[in-house]
Amino acid sequence: MKPSLHSPHRQLIELRMEHADLDALIDRCGSDAVPDPLTWRRLKKRRLVLRDALERLERELQPQEPA
Repeated sequence: MKPSLHSPHRQLIELRMEHADLDALIDRCGSDAVPDPLTWRRLKKRRLVLRDALERLERELQPQEPA
């Protein structure tokens, strides 16, 4: 069975990769002398949005426990 390009598992992998890339970028910007405050805020906000999307997708993929 081939995984679909738009499957939830594929989306999860892509979101994790994007989040890791953004994390590395923020770390590099933080080590610079003076990062642009607007860019800094946008990067951090995007990272939060990605983290929320990751958590939501992970919850959807977890099997539901019987009540």
